[in-house]
Amino acid sequence: MTHNGRFTAELDGDFVVFLIGARLNRLRDLGPMIRIGRQMGEMQRVLAERPELGCLHAENWNGRTSISVQYWRSFEHLERFARDPELPHLEPWRAFNRLVRDNGAIGIWHETYLVSAGSFEAIYGNMPRMGLAAAGDHVRAGRHSTAARRTGRSTTDQAPVEAY
Repeated sequence: MTHNGRFTAELDGDFVVFLIGARLNRLRDLGPMIRIGRQMGEMQRVLAERPELGCLHAENWNGRTSISVQYWRSFEHLERFARDPELPHLEPWRAFNRLVRDNGAIGIWHETYLVSAGSFEAIYGNMPRMGLAAAGDHVRAGRHSTAARRTGRSTTDQAPVEAY
C-alpha cells in the first residue's frame, strides 16, 4: 500500500543494518544460486516467525546479483543467529563452503553497519512502508523536515526545495 505524502522512520535505540548478497558468476551454475535463494527464504521465514531472534525487517532484490537488506536489533542477535546450530543458517553456510568454496561459480558478500540511536535519517515520498520505516515506526515527516534536522545536524528546517 502506497502512503501518499512524506514520511520518515523512527527506531528506538541502537540497531544493525546487515547487507548480504550473492552473485551468479557463471550461468551454468544457476542451480546452486537457486538453492541459496531458497535457503535465504527459509531463514527469513524463521526470522519473521520468531521476532525474539532480533531481526526487525528484511527486504530482498533478486537477479544475477541478489541482495537482502536486513535490520537487526543488535550485532549480538545477528551473530547468535549466524552461529546457532539449531537455527537455519549455520548448516547452509557450511554447505555453501563445501559446494562452491573458491571455484568462482557464485560470489557472496556481506556488510554490517552498527548504527547508534539517532544517527540515521530516512525519507519516503509516496512510497509503501519499507526499509527502516518497516523495521521501526513510519511517521509523517512534515513539509519542512530536512535530512540535517532529522539527523540533529541542524536545529532549523530550511529545505532548498519546497516539500509536498
